[in-house]
Amino acid sequence: MALNQTLKAISDPIRRAILECLRQQDMTAGAISEQFDLTPATVSYHLKLLREAGLISQTKDKNFVIYSLNASVFEELLTWIYQLGGDSHENKN
Repeated sequence: MALNQTLKAISDPIRRAILECLRQQDMTAGAISEQFDLTPATVSYHLKLLREAGLISQTKDKNFVIYSLNASVFEELLTWIYQLGGDSHENKN
C-alpha cells in the first residue's frame, strides 16, 4: 500500500464522494460525471488519482470502462491505523 498516495487521494471531498458512489455500485465515468457538476476531464483526473492509489479498479465492457471500489486498500489502511493506536494504548495500561 502506498500510504501517502492513498491519504492524498482520500483527502479531497470530490474523490471521497466518488468513492461513496462506487460503494453503492460500479459505474462508468459518464455515470459518475452525471452525479456531480464537473466536466468529464475533471472526473477523469479524479478517477486517475483514485486508480493510482489503488482505491478503485477498472474493467472494460465493450466500449465502456467500468469503475469499481477496491475495498482491500481500505482494509489495509484501517489495519495500519489500528496497529498504531493499539500499540500506544497497550503501553499506557
